Amino acid sequence: MTCTRTTVVVITHNRRAELLRSLAELCRLPERPRVVVTDNASTDGTAEAVARDFPEATLLRPGRNLGAVGRNLAVRHVRTPYVAFCDDDSWWEPGSLARAADLLDARPRLAAVTARIVVEPEGTEDPVVRELRESPLSGPDWLPGPALGSFLAAATVMRTDAFRAGGGFHPGLWLGGEEELLACDLLRQGWWFAYAGELTVHHQASGLRDSTARRVLGLRNTLWFTWLRRPLLPALRRTGHLIRTVPHDAASARAFAHATAGLPWVLRQRDPVPPDLEHRLATLERARRTSPARRYIG
Repeated sequence: MTCTRTTVVVITHNRRAELLRSLAELCRLPERPRVVVTDNASTDGTAEAVARDFPEATLLRPGRNLGAVGRNLAVRHVRTPYVAFCDDDSWWEPGSLARAADLLDARPRLAAVTARIVVEPEGTEDPVVRELRESPLSGPDWLPGPALGSFLAAATVMRTDAFRAGGGFHPGLWLGGEEELLACDLLRQGWWFAYAGELTVHHQASGLRDSTARRVLGLRNTLWFTWLRRPLLPALRRTGHLIRTVPHDAASARAFAHATAGLPWVLRQRDPVPPDLEHRLATLERARRTSPARRYIG
């Protein structure tokens, strides 16, 4: 069957082999979704290989590394009601896209559903799954699973209209925890997010990753999100907690330096959330302090 409800969006940069494997898996899905790939200025022949081996995919070549904003570019080409995000080293399990569309069809205020993530080749659950399954947030009875305060772009099917209503991923964050700001702004608009354990994404982590650079970006963006959306006192408390608890090394120092350098634009765009949403953010922050998936290491 051909899926007329969901388009898969993938961003990639210099991971040709991993991307080709993931695209092959996506092409075998019974839903036969349309796939849009944004190649973020790869220099390893990625774009040429995609054009040769997967001519049915829509290939975008912006000519520079847009980071997460490459997904914004791809969503401009989406004509289906739902968009499934996927990393270049992950792929959806057969049937999950159709089931996700069913869940969203039945719940007009549900912005997105996030799937269970299975780590390959071991076949074990990603540590973040426990955090999703045990989310401390409450939500309406009609949610298909636990309410979430954010989502994971490698494992989420989102309502296309919701993505556009939230403005997509913020270009200032570039990459690394970029989902949190978009999710917060959509929660503010009255949308909901949920974990749906009946959906599955497989993730075989690429060996072509710089874990230290990822940590720098993740910590920087956590600080920027905190300063952009949290009220003053919670923002100060969160900043102080990070200063005390992250590794005291060169990577953390770079992250704080980069975050501080961005203060002028952050303060210009600062828009703290109302008390009810701040309560949800604070609840999530407390729960994440003990999560093994939220450690700033690497």
